[in-house]
Amino acid sequence: MKKVLFAVVLFVLSASVYAQKDVTRFLGIPIDGSKSEMIRKLKAKGFETSPYREDILTGEFNGVSVNVGVGTNNNKVYRIFVQDALPQSEGDIIIRFNRLCRQFKENGKYLCLDDYTIPDGEDVGYEITVNNKRYEASFYQLPTDSTTFYNEIIDIISEQYSQDELKELSDDERVALVSRISFDLLSKRSVWFKIGEQYGVYMIQMYYDNGYNMADGQDL
Repeated sequence: MKKVLFAVVLFVLSASVYAQKDVTRFLGIPIDGSKSEMIRKLKAKGFETSPYREDILTGEFNGVSVNVGVGTNNNKVYRIFVQDALPQSEGDIIIRFNRLCRQFKENGKYLCLDDYTIPDGEDVGYEITVNNKRYEASFYQLPTDSTTFYNEIIDIISEQYSQDELKELSDDERVALVSRISFDLLSKRSVWFKIGEQYGVYMIQMYYDNGYNMADGQDL
């Protein structure tokens, strides 16, 4: 990995690239563009309009019946929200949460930085209602195109440093720089889920986020 990062730095010293962005995907669909366009693409995947709300879709995802919502900021899609259509008991939701944790961890499309599984014997209902504990798991969707990802890194470094400034950095400083920017880019490709609770029943709520389109205070 260190050799790869160093190679990126060397490329920066000799190239100027303006990168496109490789954004988070849901079922292979880039989370970007307009809401109407996203809904059309989701319907092409088999989802249907909910009989109760026009802006919610229903269908099956990862073997479970779900409701799907589309979040926008400045008329651009930044989030796909997926929630179980049918609530579950405490015991069943623990099994489902831990199964999802394992599925994401074993999926080569994601970076996992922690073990989020719920330990045996934990009283989830008590922890949520009394201690306000949040059961969440966060993962980072790896780039679908490594060339685009590297070009994004190069573009950011080129904006922050001149070639002379880069040459003055030590090898370790250059690798640390690329590592930091790489993680910053991955953080914009967040996929996370949590246990939601309502009236003593539970459901999984999942969020596929495109950090590039999220509000960052520009409207304040």
